[in-house]
Amino acid sequence: MNVRQFSEEGTFDEVTEYLPQIKAMGIDIVWVMPIHEIGVKNRKGGLGSYYSIKDYKSVNPEFGNKQDFREFVDRAHELGMYVILDWVANHTAWDHHWTETHPEFYETNEAGEFIPPVADWTDVISLDYDQSGLRAAMIDAMVYWVKEFGVDGYRCDVAEEVPTDFWNEARRALNQVDQVIMLAEGQLPEFHDEALK
Repeated sequence: MNVRQFSEEGTFDEVTEYLPQIKAMGIDIVWVMPIHEIGVKNRKGGLGSYYSIKDYKSVNPEFGNKQDFREFVDRAHELGMYVILDWVANHTAWDHHWTETHPEFYETNEAGEFIPPVADWTDVISLDYDQSGLRAAMIDAMVYWVKEFGVDGYRCDVAEEVPTDFWNEARRALNQVDQVIMLAEGQLPEFHDEALK
């Protein structure tokens, strides 16, 4: 579900209203594209990409607020549906608060400058999973949406670009809260050993 393009209004309230029709189509799992605040620095286009995350614990104000999202998840559950969030663990926006508070979380070039994971992904910068602090912060954010909003799991964006042992670690932490659904954008057989089975 692309909240922005789903309706003219482009809000959580609007998609919540349509959930019964979606359920009637035989759909049991709603995969929601990233809902977080989008970075402004080096933004592509006027609206920016959902995959340029400014804050993993925020919601994009275009869509509504956290209570609106909670009501969406609750309504989906009332209808017997699951909700999974698109999770962007490989990179953040250039103006994510970690760039100021934890610059060590990022990969850099020889000059110590942040770098995009792919040359033309100019609106995002690559995270460094050799940093244990990053792993803990990312898992904390993933647990937050499960614990506080009842999200049923994640679709893991560019999962093969993030170490599998991180996904394993995240899955163990999430399982302590709830048994979640984990879907990868990737096809590594090792994903099925623990993290994404």
